[in-house]
Amino acid sequence: QAPLVESGGGSVQAGGSLRLSCATSGYTGPIGCMAWFRQAPGNEREWVARISSGGQSIDYIDSVKGRFTISRDNSRAPVFTVYLQMNSVTPEDTAMYYCAADRTSSCIYKPGFWGQGTQVTVSS
Repeated sequence: QAPLVESGGGSVQAGGSLRLSCATSGYTGPIGCMAWFRQAPGNEREWVARISSGGQSIDYIDSVKGRFTISRDNSRAPVFTVYLQMNSVTPEDTAMYYCAADRTSSCIYKPGFWGQGTQVTVSS
């Protein structure tokens, strides 16, 4: 079983909203950076949003700024949960979304943990 388990994907019409969740599973060590990636058919996997261990530092790719919000819940440690609130979605947001995390402050280039992915499909 992957150490990260995503949920919340599905189908939605353009302009709608979805909320993705991802929680650590079977791992009780520290978690630093957490992030969301996505991969559309025929495209490379791309980083979408990242959040630091305490939530103070957040970054987004330009295409989702103002529409997506990443957040995390550390209150139930050693279970760590990261969320991606997706608003005003467009068909271009259609992809398999993956959660990623690392013990360190870096989780964009080579995160140590991956989830199995959850499909998001946006219809026009």
